[in-house]
Amino acid sequence: MTRSFAIGPALALMAATAMAKDPAPTRALRINDVAVIGTHNSYKQPMPAATMAKIRATDPAMADALDYAHRSLVAQLDAGARQLEIDVNYDPHGGHYARGSNDPTLLRPGFKVLHIPGIDNASSCVLLTECLTIVRDWSAKHPRHVPIMLMFNTKDEQNAARGGIDALPFDAAAYDALDAEIRSILPPGKLIVPDDVQGHYATLREAVLADNWPLLEASRGKFLFAMDEPPAKVAVYRGTRRSLEGRVFFINTDEDSPAAAYLTLNDPVHDAERIRRDVAAGFIVRTRADANTREARANDTVPRDTALAGGAQYASTDYLWTDPRLVGGYHVALPGGQVARCNPVRVRQPCGDLEGQPR
Repeated sequence: MTRSFAIGPALALMAATAMAKDPAPTRALRINDVAVIGTHNSYKQPMPAATMAKIRATDPAMADALDYAHRSLVAQLDAGARQLEIDVNYDPHGGHYARGSNDPTLLRPGFKVLHIPGIDNASSCVLLTECLTIVRDWSAKHPRHVPIMLMFNTKDEQNAARGGIDALPFDAAAYDALDAEIRSILPPGKLIVPDDVQGHYATLREAVLADNWPLLEASRGKFLFAMDEPPAKVAVYRGTRRSLEGRVFFINTDEDSPAAAYLTLNDPVHDAERIRRDVAAGFIVRTRADANTREARANDTVPRDTALAGGAQYASTDYLWTDPRLVGGYHVALPGGQVARCNPVRVRQPCGDLEGQPR
């Protein structure tokens, strides 16, 4: 796989330094000291041509935004993705999202992994349990991988008015079921959960500001989960807890919340100062190198390069590989083709590929 791409002066210097003999870090690394590439809507497959043509005829901008797809989860992990994004739809009895589909999987109870139910349905793993089994089994074959973050959107959009299927709401019971379904596939030893970070501190935020994230070496081969939703939805998930005691997910919240540990800050240019400040303080941040195919179509590398230099632990893309339909060859990778590197904000010097598998 080709990993070369044009980068700005700052990243060029960073890459050149990384290619030299990399000094060992001066302290034991924690999981928030790492920076990796991730993918957006990682399960998404190409839309059927007829569906895409229908959307393009009525809403060309929406058609462009939906006109991307990913290879299998295994292929993405093999290529170095260490953050995956999964959209889950609540379906406790099965069959709610089966209308117009011949896929018998949709009839089974359990969370379904679909982008826009009834419209953008093509998924490489329709059942959440299937997605989790795939990544669990890949992890077992690669036990030295840095922690992989699985970022979730809990979908509740009402899509019937535009020809899709209205999603079921996420109430407290749905969130309890989501945690349980994850734990049914991933045992405690494979998970990094808020309680692991909070430890003896009164709140999760206090623990994060005290640099209490787990050590990297003790966290290899594990997963952490982040819920990327607005305040009203994460409040339902959090319930009456002071932080996130007993929960699987870290939640997207503001820096002052007792539950603060993870933030989604998707504009690496506009949010550059905030990202750098939050990462330096100890929080984990996910940003996006590109969105809605805009940067790839224009071969606009400014957001990508800013994201990679800005310190966010997870920089997400729809273009782990180039799209041959687009000119310019836009794609996203770490400098030097690394899988995981020391965070450029938190660690003063580069330290080589933290998985030791440069390609």
